[in-house]
Amino acid sequence: MSTAILTGQPVPGSSIEDDLRSLGFDVRIAADTAEAETLLAAVPGDRRVAVVDARFVGHRHALRLGLTDPRFPLAAVPGAVTAQPAGRQALTRAMARENSAGGGTTLLDNLADRIVTALDADGSDVHRPELGSLVATVPADPQAGSEARQAVAAVDEEAVRLKSAVKSRDGFFTTHFISPYSRYLARWCARRGLTPNQVTTASLLTALIAAGCAATGTRAGFVAAGVLLIASFVLDCTDGQLARYSLQYSTLGAWLDATFDRAKEYAYYAGLALGAARGGDDVWALALGAMVLQTCRHVVDFSFNEANHDATANTSPTAALSDKLDSVGWTVWVRRMIVLPIGERWAMIAVLTAVTTPRITFYVLLVGCAFAATYTTAGRVLRSLTRKAKRTDRAAGALADLADNGPLASFVARVNPGRLGAPLLIALAGTAVLAVSLFSGVTWAPVAGGFVYALAAGQALYRPLKGALDWLIPPLFRAAEYGTVLILAAKAEVNGALPAAFGLVAAVAYHHYDTVYRIRGNAGAPPAWLVRAIGGQEGRTLLVTVLAAVLTASQFPVALTVLAVAVALLVLVESIRFWVSAGAPAVHDEGEPA
Repeated sequence: MSTAILTGQPVPGSSIEDDLRSLGFDVRIAADTAEAETLLAAVPGDRRVAVVDARFVGHRHALRLGLTDPRFPLAAVPGAVTAQPAGRQALTRAMARENSAGGGTTLLDNLADRIVTALDADGSDVHRPELGSLVATVPADPQAGSEARQAVAAVDEEAVRLKSAVKSRDGFFTTHFISPYSRYLARWCARRGLTPNQVTTASLLTALIAAGCAATGTRAGFVAAGVLLIASFVLDCTDGQLARYSLQYSTLGAWLDATFDRAKEYAYYAGLALGAARGGDDVWALALGAMVLQTCRHVVDFSFNEANHDATANTSPTAALSDKLDSVGWTVWVRRMIVLPIGERWAMIAVLTAVTTPRITFYVLLVGCAFAATYTTAGRVLRSLTRKAKRTDRAAGALADLADNGPLASFVARVNPGRLGAPLLIALAGTAVLAVSLFSGVTWAPVAGGFVYALAAGQALYRPLKGALDWLIPPLFRAAEYGTVLILAAKAEVNGALPAAFGLVAAVAYHHYDTVYRIRGNAGAPPAWLVRAIGGQEGRTLLVTVLAAVLTASQFPVALTVLAVAVALLVLVESIRFWVSAGAPAVHDEGEPA
């Protein structure tokens, strides 16, 4: 159990002890700073501890936000400060300093806030949650206390809590058609002791059942699939809202939330393709194309953000225009909708599944996603060309990790005799050679193209990726690798080739998403042994071209299947090991993903 140290006796009529106990704290009362320091030292080092001013007046949810969020080692609101085990040493030092300064005899100057000031002076990162209209204060006199209690009574705490459970930057469909009722579903789950991870799992199972319904190939199955896909999305929104409502963030939850959305959507694509096949229509190429396009869109987002989030002088006229448009209400919603975020996209897929055919669904999806990708990428290119940003070493390292180069490219980079040109131009040249070879019609041309591409991949990462457009290299590599698998599987013209290619790209895409979320959690890229074991992006690309050249048409799907299973096993085992470990980051996305 967590421990809260009250600095003094609560004022008559105060609910502070009951509030803290309701939040899971064992309450101890200190008469002076010396006793507070003694009580702090007595709390086991593996438990959360809080120091709270006994005169605190405010909403219980303000205390919940300030004292129970598991994502932050140190956090504070006016009149209260808390530390998890990772921040315990800093809190202990600050407490000792205040005890020494006050002679261990006084608590009159708000010990909790003085500790926060000392933590700031030490350079400790203290999280301060946005309270909005919630009240959290330490009144200086009875009149101020009366005014503070009136302010508490004037605010509907539950309404604020429900509102704050919803993301501030959701899409139009999610904001207006899902969140108005999903937030109440989240509260219902919280009151019955359900966890976000349970809701996330329910969302996955619902989506898999939807994919199964789509795989039946019947009109009733398609209608059921569309309804269930929307139900899955409602649960997908609910799990995050439940996490924010009750502050139930966890490392496992971060992993589930980061990966299940993609698993649900791509499993649904496979279900549509299976359903179409039952009706005599082969749309596996379209399903794989949709997965490739969607994954590349995400890599564009991730690469651009990693390249620029900590850049200095990170301004541009294009960014200024974008900010100006965001001040006009209707343009915000239009711009959020045309990028086809997950809410709009899943709603479109669900409706088209129910009323049309899988082929039409994929055609519309591909056109919509292609337009969205063009719009967002063009805007980011303009921003990059017009801003005078200076990229950091961290950003360059993140882009190199996202590139996913393996042993062959790394060897080329080490023995590189000199620079051949800008990294992006080298990567573009290598990708162009590969693309031409894939469509040449010559059996061994793709192998030669894959070899040239591998050399170019190594040359492209010869120096740090700090150029204005170097963030385009990771998505370019994703398009090259996934596109190679798609094209060669389609050219095989044998049953099973495209489904096997779908499985291989899904396994590799999982690895790339896993890399993204580790980097976003400041945990670095996956271990080097894993990247070497699965060959790196250039090694897998070259291997697939060799398999297509040396194997018969009937053997090629079997080889792709074996490769897909091997990659999936390696990346899943390592990913699960990492995300369920105590040291993995709890990364929770607060903006609606594309």
